[in-house]
Amino acid sequence: MHVDEATVRRIARLARIKITDAEAKGLEGELSSILDWVEQLKEVDTENVEPMTRVVPISLKQRDDVVTDGEKAAEIVANAPMSEDDFFVVPKVVE
Repeated sequence: MHVDEATVRRIARLARIKITDAEAKGLEGELSSILDWVEQLKEVDTENVEPMTRVVPISLKQRDDVVTDGEKAAEIVANAPMSEDDFFVVPKVVE
């Protein structure tokens, strides 16, 4: 797949990257070769390959999904400049 200079400039603009004319010419070839490599990946036969999430077959430890406040409210607000009833007090920002 060939990428032209207009496409390189559009990608750079979308990525908010400032590039020079020389860099745009160089990136044409680089992006084209990257996309050609991705096209080669389509040729790999993955018909009998199962999807996987990790290389090593491990299972994660499960824990009960329990809602709790952590029972540390007083410790959490202890260093706050202002607190009231275990809540942070902040200045009013909406008038």
